[in-house]
This record gives sequence, C-alpha cells and structure tokens, in this order.
Amino acid sequence: MIQKTTQLSLPSRLETVERVAAVANDIAARCGFDANAIFGIELAVREAVSNAVLHGNREDETKPVEISFTDSGASLTIIIRDHGAGFDPDEVPDPTREENLLNPSGRGLLFIRTFMDEVAWTRHPGGGMVVRMVKRRPR
Repeated sequence: MIQKTTQLSLPSRLETVERVAAVANDIAARCGFDANAIFGIELAVREAVSNAVLHGNREDETKPVEISFTDSGASLTIIIRDHGAGFDPDEVPDPTREENLLNPSGRGLLFIRTFMDEVAWTRHPGGGMVVRMVKRRPR
C-alpha cells in the first residue's frame, strides 16, 4: 500500500488546536478507525497541539506548529513539532498520584499515552520538541 501523508504548518494560536483536531478526526475516519479510536486520536492530537502552542511555542505566532499525518495502511502516524525550549516528559508530575489529583492541568501526556499505541518525545536537532504518536489499525 502507498503511504499517504498530510502536512500542516500553522501559527501558534489556540484556534490551531481546533483546526488540527478537525483534520485529525477527518483523517482517522477516512482511515477506517471506529468511533472510539477516532475519539482517542482526536483527543491525543488536541493535547499534543495544545502543548506545542502553549508550552512549546508559548503562543508566539512567529513559531509554527508542524503536523504530519501518515497513513501506512497498518497504522496512522502523527508527528507534531514545536519550536520551543523543550522538556523532559519523564519529569512531568504523574497526574494519578494523590498529591496531583486536584491540579487543574497536567493530564495531557497521560491522555496521549492512554489513547495512542506508541508515543515518543524527542528533541528536534533544529530546536523544539517532536512528539510521534502511532495508532495501529485492529487486525
């Protein structure tokens, strides 16, 4: 099967989150994922793009958020890059620990890890963070 890739480069604005979530929903539906998988993919994309806009690029519209969706037939791979200072995902407090349960934020990485089959965060050689998320199709 031929891979199909859709790429976007959008300004770091909160409206970008909604736009990319809608694209994710459309692509996941075209890929044949069921409603539950589409919900999870869209939520993971919302969280990752929101993190890129707010925490990575700090809403600096001169710094784009770059997104790619690749349908390989067996899976959908989504890559999101910001141009911020970066972070270590292992240092983000665990939102399921009792002392963090009432925190108003901090659940995004948990949601991403929960709804996607593979997730990896890396620093981009040109600056910023990259999150690579994979959702496999059921056999």
